[in-house]
Amino acid sequence: MDVVIGQLFTGMSTGSILLLAALGLALTFGQMGVINMAHGEFIMAGCYTAYVVQQVVSATGASLLISLAVGFVVGGAMGVILEATLLRRLYHRPLDTLLVTFGVGLILQQLARDIFGAPAVNVVAPGWLSGGVEIFGAVVPKTRIFILLLAAACVAGLAAALKYLPAGRRIRAVVQNRDLAESSGISSRQTDRMTFFVGSGLAGVAGVALTLIGSTSPTIGQSYLVDAFLVVVAGGLGQLRGAVIAAFALGVLQSAVEYSTTASMAKVVAFVVIVGFLQLRPQGLFSVRARSLA
Repeated sequence: MDVVIGQLFTGMSTGSILLLAALGLALTFGQMGVINMAHGEFIMAGCYTAYVVQQVVSATGASLLISLAVGFVVGGAMGVILEATLLRRLYHRPLDTLLVTFGVGLILQQLARDIFGAPAVNVVAPGWLSGGVEIFGAVVPKTRIFILLLAAACVAGLAAALKYLPAGRRIRAVVQNRDLAESSGISSRQTDRMTFFVGSGLAGVAGVALTLIGSTSPTIGQSYLVDAFLVVVAGGLGQLRGAVIAAFALGVLQSAVEYSTTASMAKVVAFVVIVGFLQLRPQGLFSVRARSLA
């Protein structure tokens, strides 16, 4: 029983990282149809942000909280710069955005190697996250519980913002029907910029969370990019609740398969399961409801 509980929390913490990474993609991919292959490098930027902040702030407890805020801003700023300089000219050309952002991702990886070096760096978790908590006989690391709570807080905050804030309502309007939103006076240009800032900022937060469970390298974001895209597609484009369900399901599935086989086989099984699911339900778990003239 304790093994099952331990693997369940491992899978849920993995799902939490995937969810944080996928939330941004769910917004940008669902709203603008942009295939951002540099999203993994925004996660990497969050990881290195946590490393830099810890070098400046001696108190590890304070540095983690500061890193979460700074990581969001750094990731968001990178997303806005990418959108303003390149992607704004490539809307409705998904294959072009894939190629361009893939090249940008390679440049950012090399830039990280030049600045921080090729060897992986480590971020020390604060003392209040050391050790574990016993749950039904299984000892669950506090770091994984913190990641789970962080993901829940981000989902709740994003859901509240999309529902209650004017900017959030504009984002939902553009996702559902861009042309109708523009005819209603909503600036899709400003909305796209805000969406990219929030989505990329969440990737930065995911990077900070990643430093609690592993080391940081220039290619760390690529390990989660494909899984994040799978979460977005399986959950439904632009669907927050679908991304939540798909992320945790994928994380638990990978954890369960990895326990009895290998990490590589777990990714293969997860990929096959999602491909099979999409054959039965191509639109994902949920789809955007829009008015039609039928």
